[in-house]
Amino acid sequence: MAGKNSVNVGFESQIWDAACVLWGHIPAAEYRNIIIGLIFLRYISTAFEKKYAQLVEDGDGFEDDPDAYVEENIFFVPEDARWSKIATAAHTPEIGMVIDGAMRAIEAGNKKLKGVLPKNFANPDLDKTVLGDVVDLFTNMDMSDTEGNRDILGRTYEYCIAKFAEKEGKGGGEFYTPSSIVNTLVAILKPYANCRVYDPCCGSGGMFVQSEKFIEAYSGRRGQMSIYGQEANPDTWKMAIMNLTIRGMEADLGAYHADTFSKDQHSTLKADFIMANPPFNYSPWGHDNLLDDVRWKYGVPPASNANFAWIQHMIHHLAPGGKIGLVLANGALSSQSGGEGEIRKRIIEDDLVEGIVALPPQLFYSVTIPATLWFITKGKKQAGKTLFVDARQIGSMVDRTHRDFSEEDVAKIADTFAAFQEGTLEDVKGFCAVVETAEIAKQDYILTPGRYVGIEEKEDDGEPFEEKMGRLTSELSEMFAKSHELEEEIRKKLGAIGYEV
Repeated sequence: MAGKNSVNVGFESQIWDAACVLWGHIPAAEYRNIIIGLIFLRYISTAFEKKYAQLVEDGDGFEDDPDAYVEENIFFVPEDARWSKIATAAHTPEIGMVIDGAMRAIEAGNKKLKGVLPKNFANPDLDKTVLGDVVDLFTNMDMSDTEGNRDILGRTYEYCIAKFAEKEGKGGGEFYTPSSIVNTLVAILKPYANCRVYDPCCGSGGMFVQSEKFIEAYSGRRGQMSIYGQEANPDTWKMAIMNLTIRGMEADLGAYHADTFSKDQHSTLKADFIMANPPFNYSPWGHDNLLDDVRWKYGVPPASNANFAWIQHMIHHLAPGGKIGLVLANGALSSQSGGEGEIRKRIIEDDLVEGIVALPPQLFYSVTIPATLWFITKGKKQAGKTLFVDARQIGSMVDRTHRDFSEEDVAKIADTFAAFQEGTLEDVKGFCAVVETAEIAKQDYILTPGRYVGIEEKEDDGEPFEEKMGRLTSELSEMFAKSHELEEEIRKKLGAIGYEV
């Protein structure tokens, strides 16, 4: 089982085992509905059954009262949808109908989930013996230690999709934002109670989950923010609704899934906080049909990618005093093509860019392209100044391919922003620098942090330069000699079997 950290929720490998059982038995397009549906049912049942047992032990007769669960943000699971019933029917011909019935029972008691949950388990093309084996794997899965603030649906499903994509040689999904990044955005922005939070490409809803947790930690209350979101992918839009509903979070994700640029479902919204991880270098995005759009205050974004369309869309929806935190590919920091340089210049001259954070590699699960956090604020505390942070060396590898930020790492970056806003931050060579807009202008309005923070100063080890160079050249000479010996040995070995080099 995977170790406990924000990269792993703890049972991905078991989810992958379940997904592998389906391999070859159903079309790839069906993995989404089968796997996410079972994760959903198993997850809500785990939390419900734990609370149910507690209420039974209390002996007050409230174990079947939905209010006893809702008040603790635990999803009340109707009897026909409880995992115990599904597990019992695992190896019967009716298992598909039992699971579909569970989904209908949940939708009947939750209007927001109407038409959202997958109900394709009774499909005759789905081998019921295979489905029963998958149900067994989920039954034996331990979800009891899962933290409620994690984007479980998005994270575990992303894991499976990325693994299948790797197996098939295709790209993975883009709707899950790693906890390290979400935590950093939230810690810097600090959303407060009774605020309006918006994500124009909300994926599975992870930004909202973590924001709610932050507000609860600082105000002691849940449900203290108004949530607005939009998502173009129909299945991911449904996943976000599921993700928020099981946590008792009210949200307006639009009446239906829709493209944010062509069908802005929150056209009049002015949000206090906007957090987003838009698709990197997204194209085509409908450029030709939106040339005169009111959102392009700083210039029409190029058709080649939507980076500056996303930025301007968010600025358009930002309330006075509002803050934006978004993730973008590094190209947006310096690109001059298609008018991007001029748009970036105008945004900087309007004193909106409060900070830029260069991220380390391997934070994302399925995206390897270098990325940066942008923080845009209307009414910056430090007018005419921008904070640059080079966090590329922060974090640690939790396995061979994934990096994660610890709580201390997130706090270090967030505290740096707080000190900057308070006017007490001192530049740290190689890590952070406060730069005036006039200096950014001298750099042709390029926002790459490395241009401003410089290279970390190394502590003098006290060894005189001449002595150090003598020692290093001596060591290098020994290495050269050894390499020649190895080269000659290899030649002899190859010659012995009839090969000359």
